[in-house]
Amino acid sequence: MLIINIKENESIDKALKRFKKKFEKTGVVKQLRRRSAFIKPSIDRRKEVIHATYKQKMYGNSEA
Repeated sequence: MLIINIKENESIDKALKRFKKKFEKTGVVKQLRRRSAFIKPSIDRRKEVIHATYKQKMYGNSEA
């Protein structure tokens, strides 16, 4: 549970902004989206490999 203490003379907007940052750091929304549909481990691993090869191609061969 997130607890945000509102300081004296602090606007609600600032407190809400702090709450949103804390909530984002917990990763709850990411986890819910990831769990919404089951992805087979083999497909997940294949995506990782494809992403790694893409990054290697883009940034790995920068020898000048």
